[in-house]
Amino acid sequence: MGKQPVKMKAVVYALSPFQQKVMTGLWKDLPGKINQKVSENWLNAVLLIGPLVGTYTVTRRRRSWNTVTE
Repeated sequence: MGKQPVKMKAVVYALSPFQQKVMTGLWKDLPGKINQKVSENWLNAVLLIGPLVGTYTVTRRRRSWNTVTE
């Protein structure tokens, strides 16, 4: 009932300094990936950008209105 050693196999991965093709899949079909992300998330982008543009427009108009009335 004593402890018995457990044999473990380990795999060590290393990158060769002569072959570093780590990010090649990232650049493959980049326009297609961007198009897919935009088509999936266009509503979220509108809901984020809409209030920001609205706030910017309102503050810009108020500043110009305040300079005209003063």
